[in-house]
Amino acid sequence: MNFQNTREFAQSLDTQDQLKKYQSEFEFPKVNGKKTIYFTGNSLGLMPKRAKKYIDDVMNDWANLAVEGHFYAEKPWWDYHERFSNPLSKIVGAKPSEVSVMNTLTVNLHMMMVSFYNPTSTRFKIICEEKAFPSDQYMFQTQVKFHGLDPKDVIVEVKRREGEHNLRNEDIIAKINEVGDELALVLIGGINYYTGQVLDMENITKAGHAVGAKVGWDLAHAAGNIELKLHDWNVDFACWCSYKYMNAGPGSVAGYFVHEKHHNNKEINRFGGWYGHNKERRFLMEPEYTPNEGALGWQSSCTGVLAMAPYLASVEMFDEIGMEALIKKRDLITAYLEFIVEETAKETGTNLEIITPKNQAERGSQLSIILHGEGKELFHYLMKQGVVTDWREPAVIRLAPVPLYTTFEEMYDFGQILKTGIQTT
Repeated sequence: MNFQNTREFAQSLDTQDQLKKYQSEFEFPKVNGKKTIYFTGNSLGLMPKRAKKYIDDVMNDWANLAVEGHFYAEKPWWDYHERFSNPLSKIVGAKPSEVSVMNTLTVNLHMMMVSFYNPTSTRFKIICEEKAFPSDQYMFQTQVKFHGLDPKDVIVEVKRREGEHNLRNEDIIAKINEVGDELALVLIGGINYYTGQVLDMENITKAGHAVGAKVGWDLAHAAGNIELKLHDWNVDFACWCSYKYMNAGPGSVAGYFVHEKHHNNKEINRFGGWYGHNKERRFLMEPEYTPNEGALGWQSSCTGVLAMAPYLASVEMFDEIGMEALIKKRDLITAYLEFIVEETAKETGTNLEIITPKNQAERGSQLSIILHGEGKELFHYLMKQGVVTDWREPAVIRLAPVPLYTTFEEMYDFGQILKTGIQTT
């Protein structure tokens, strides 16, 4: 498509947008009394208006039914989490039996490490990416120490090549082959939070399995953003938060995937709890732990219904729309934003370096831009003008045009604000 840096062209794209009605389904913060241009859905998605109703439903059931809400609420609490299996399976490319929700992201990663990181004297190393998200780094370090090992001996980071911003998939696979028989686990972020790069999860998973390792993925920035085929890729496990592209609210309950090939393995380690026990026998209060079938067998605590309610509102919206439609708009609006940034750089004579891969298959709803020659004053200017973006040192802003609630005209408006900011700050 031949893009144009005009309001009329942007409005014409909005007219053709099949998802434009969904913007009215969200609450937007305001700056100076005006709706913001919201670019931080990769950090915290906007609130779906229907989320309030789902929470109110739980509160009303609590008020009117009290303990009986576990069984007699419109959506009974005791199996509330089971409502996620079908819609989430479509979002992450899984079978319904392979996915569920519980806890939060890092807690779920710890729970999965119990099952899938079992070091021996000869096979004990973990491969991750250089500068993984800090929470993942801390999780690795503490898990390794829990097993009485030294992180320096265990954690192998795949590094970027000198002068390059993104990892090379071939370098990850080469490192997997190099570590070989010593490799116990590959666990990497499917999308790098800093650059927005999407990794080749299918072939990295194949490479890990070829040397006898387990392979898991942190999908914090991938779930609800890109096409995933976790079952077909034969991924062992994956975890993701729900409050970024999936708009479930701050710190909301997280999702997880366990491939069906592991479901009937009675020898696999797991940390059990009441809600992971056989559902049909749960209230017999039996002393011996017998896991539920499928991914539900990794549950532990009682269902956190209030935390799950806004997530359920969100996944039902995703189910209405489908990932195919979301991805179609995502590709177009991200490409248009890229065009706007490049045009603004030309008009102002500024070096705005987009470090997110240009190849559409290697990115989702994010562009990370180095503001060469521009200080944090430009970021503050954007924020004061109602452009809610994200600053990362030393001079990077991350822009996430989320297809559910971002318009093409907002991309044009951003370009005009950016242009003025460069010229005046």
